[in-house]
Formats: sequence, structure tokens, C-alpha cells
Amino acid sequence: MADLPTDPNELVSQFCAAWANGDADELMAYFTDDAVYHNVPMDPLEGAEAIRAFLEGFFPASGGIVFETHHQAANGNVVLNERTDYINTGDGQIALPVCGVFEVRDGRIARWSDYFDMGQFAGG
Repeated sequence: MADLPTDPNELVSQFCAAWANGDADELMAYFTDDAVYHNVPMDPLEGAEAIRAFLEGFFPASGGIVFETHHQAANGNVVLNERTDYINTGDGQIALPVCGVFEVRDGRIARWSDYFDMGQFAGG
């Protein structure tokens, strides 16, 4: 993998695009070792090992996910984006509206929180 962008806004844009590849190794390069990934309706995943385990369990069922970013703004090392995530399921595809908050430290994602409706994700 090539060097990651140093600009937090560019880093997050590239990270979101990389989800379409469905490659846990590729995505892990974006995280700090002590990163926290929090899908806010669920418990946070703390540390690279927990995040990797989630990704490796998620991709076999869904393949890659397409993130369509509608708006994105950065203020220093914090990046916010409004997206629709297109997630493949055994029954088709879910279009999930998401708001993401990313905190970047030393050129990597140190914290990522996604806010979405769990009922919609679960098909409810």
C-alpha cells in the first residue's frame, strides 16, 4: 500500500473509498494501534486486534461496502462526514444513512464513531 495522505480530510476520504475493496489488511493500515471504532448503537471496539476481528468477521458476509459521502468537513484533526453506506446482505442490499466522526493522530485514525439507526441496519 502506498503512503497514506497526511491531511486528515484526504485520509478519511481514502479510507472510506477503501471499504469497497473488502480487505481488512488494507483498512487496518489506517488505524493507530490503540484506535477505538464505535458503531454507536453497539459497544466500542478498542485496539487494533478488536477492530481487525470485527472486520474479518464482517467482510465474508457482506463483501465490500460502498460509502457514498454526501458531505465532509474537517477541523484540524477531526473529520465529520454524512454518508450512505451500501451494505450487501444475503437478501440484497441495505442503504444505511450514517454520520461519521473521525479523530486523526499522527496520520492515522485514532477514533472513529459512526451514528446510525440500528433498527434500519437490522431490517426493522
